[in-house]
Amino acid sequence: MNNPIDCVLLIDDDKPTNFFNSKILSRHDSFNSIKVRQSGKAALQYLVDVDKGIELKPNLIFLDLNMPAMNGWEFLVEYSKLDQKVTEDIKIIILTTSSDIKDLEKSKENYFVKDLVNKPLSFPTLNNVVKKHFFKPHLYENNKKSTFSR
Repeated sequence: MNNPIDCVLLIDDDKPTNFFNSKILSRHDSFNSIKVRQSGKAALQYLVDVDKGIELKPNLIFLDLNMPAMNGWEFLVEYSKLDQKVTEDIKIIILTTSSDIKDLEKSKENYFVKDLVNKPLSFPTLNNVVKKHFFKPHLYENNKKSTFSR
């Protein structure tokens, strides 16, 4: 089975949420490697290590907004300062429990944010993310099996 997402980076300060989301991602057919960082600062260091060739570059980042020390919005400011060769082709999706309409509007205005989804992750949510942001129809023209149904 084709795994369109080689590496996903979860950025969330909540250990139980990371545990649950990691399990869901690992059971989904579209994800290979799952990396977890519990703070924006640790995630930025991970991306610096990507630039150095030490870590695997993520295709996708799930970013929590409400974290201590550096929240998701502050992470995005620092992320924008990283070398473009690191940030290009990475899709960032806000993963939140927030129902604040301001967060939705702000996410739509941010160049790096591709989507906003509610916690916790689920198979239907992941199927939608893969289909919306990674599915390339030409790869499946001759393949009648769908990789998005569970």
